[in-house]
Amino acid sequence: MNRDEDERLRDKHFLIAVDQTEDAKRAVLYVAGLIGGFPGFRATLMSVVQEPEEDFFTSDQERAAWIEGKTAELQKYLEKYREILIQSGFDEDKVAIQLCKGNTASLAETILSFQCDMSCCTIVVGRQHKSRTEEFLFGSISSQLIREAKNCAVWVVE
Repeated sequence: MNRDEDERLRDKHFLIAVDQTEDAKRAVLYVAGLIGGFPGFRATLMSVVQEPEEDFFTSDQERAAWIEGKTAELQKYLEKYREILIQSGFDEDKVAIQLCKGNTASLAETILSFQCDMSCCTIVVGRQHKSRTEEFLFGSISSQLIREAKNCAVWVVE
């Protein structure tokens, strides 16, 4: 094992699940303010393009165009959030971005699967402000992460 691999294994790895909302930006700013500049940390910014059902669009081309547009939009946000972390003191090589395509699995399941694959010690998400009715009908990603996460901490940033 070379020195870079050894250092990478010792670093505390944060998975920051983001989208284009202010809630996600607050989560990134929180991590930047709390641990930016300290050695021994690395972060992966992750976003998920939830692919709509095939019958949601009138054609495959329309669906593909929507996915391509959403992917480009999220990629811009990932790059912007990466810059925030680097400016806060993270080394460039310690901030990765990951854009995943989700299918019918819930966002929380996709995040937890990625966390497990990457051996992240902490998942960070922004809290979405939903009414009780919305939360009952659609669920809460942060609540599901808190309930189902194993071998990691979950930070829900207000």
